[in-house]
Amino acid sequence: MNWLDAVQALSERGEVGVLVTVAAVRGHAPREAGAKMVVGAGQTWDSVGGGNLEATAVERARALLACGATTPELLTLRLTDRAANEYGRQCCGGEVTLLLEPLKTARPNLAIFGVGHVGLALANILKTLPVNLHLIDSREAQLAPERLAGLEGDAARLHVHHAPIPEMALADLPAGTHLVILTHDHAEDAALCDAALRRPDLGFIGLIGSKVKWVRFREQLQAVGHSEADLARITTPIGLPGIRGKSPAVIAISVAAQLQQVLEADATSTFSPVSPAPQRTS
Repeated sequence: MNWLDAVQALSERGEVGVLVTVAAVRGHAPREAGAKMVVGAGQTWDSVGGGNLEATAVERARALLACGATTPELLTLRLTDRAANEYGRQCCGGEVTLLLEPLKTARPNLAIFGVGHVGLALANILKTLPVNLHLIDSREAQLAPERLAGLEGDAARLHVHHAPIPEMALADLPAGTHLVILTHDHAEDAALCDAALRRPDLGFIGLIGSKVKWVRFREQLQAVGHSEADLARITTPIGLPGIRGKSPAVIAISVAAQLQQVLEADATSTFSPVSPAPQRTS
């Protein structure tokens, strides 16, 4: 697989990677300017020259992946027998500058449980974001292709799940998924809250409904063993404070804005500054 195919594959799988490009060459070097490779968490594709040059680039790229870096950086390496090296000597006599670019191939996962009026209105907003968008409903008719027409072909990647027992679909969602629970049935909502709280690896858990509904749910969830800390993971009512409208469109706008806040907070917490790329020699 060449570097271009690798970028596409990472994008389809929603996995992180770094594109490494030979940006400039002075003197002799194993590859010409413009040569590229892709570094993933556990694999690499194509080559920028092999040896210490490439091993150092891979090491730095994985350091960027580990800290969630989002900005590109330059790494300059000298290829002389007097230069320090960690992965074998290269004596081409030149100097290579590499551009390391973190790829925006990893997508957040958002899940809507219940594709009724509010769920569909919310999906029509979230489809414009670069996310994996999961639509789950126990009612097959709610997921009919003609009803979901218009959701495909936008920025989001759509995943439709007909799940007679919705909490079973929840168990298969990726770690870190942010979800909103707004089914047609309070019993389904309660079962989903219980199942979601049994997965500590999930992200935001939002529940539609009134304060009275949550009082009842709290009692039920405490009765099956959930602690106060567990219950604090559920956000209800959902949506931005201060928006009072109750139409599906208004609720959807409010919830979509709240989810965008969650996604931006995720991006901030994932990123931690990386020390500047060392001017390594090899």
